[in-house]
Amino acid sequence: MTTSVPKAYDLSSDQSTQFQPDFALICSHPAYFIAFSGGVGLSPIAPGTMGTLVAFPLFWLLNYYLNPIYLLLLIDIMFIVGIWACGLSGKALGDPDHGGMVWDETVAFLLVLFFTPAGWAWQLAAFILFRLFDIVKPQPIRYYDRNLEGGFGVMFDDMVAAFFTLLCLAGWKAWVLSEGYF
Repeated sequence: MTTSVPKAYDLSSDQSTQFQPDFALICSHPAYFIAFSGGVGLSPIAPGTMGTLVAFPLFWLLNYYLNPIYLLLLIDIMFIVGIWACGLSGKALGDPDHGGMVWDETVAFLLVLFFTPAGWAWQLAAFILFRLFDIVKPQPIRYYDRNLEGGFGVMFDDMVAAFFTLLCLAGWKAWVLSEGYF
């Protein structure tokens, strides 16, 4: 497996700010395909939200077939692969955190779903909270988004958003259970 940018698609020297990746580009290298979550990042409407939504069916499928330890290990591997894929793709596109690179949202939300209680209400709340933290980027998420570079920076700020999402859900769950609602 190569870790260099294919010459035909090294777009970092392209000064055009109007360049938009297409499906042919996404399919030209495994790193691009991964970074764009199989092409979902090409969505003209809210690509980050679409990348987050991809995590739902992926989680339901993986959760059905894998035991929890293997699923968590797979999410870890997906994070590590994402560092490589997003780093390489960002370099090739000349934009280290291109809006179409949504693998970070997909993987981080997979982790959120792993720890979220079963049930549509919990998963919907998790989705809303995660998107809120990912879009608004309160501190320290904003700090990491601005100061960490390369693929690790792309992936890590979404993991911090996932942490805050899970923290809020845990607080909500503790409050609901202490009030005797369930």
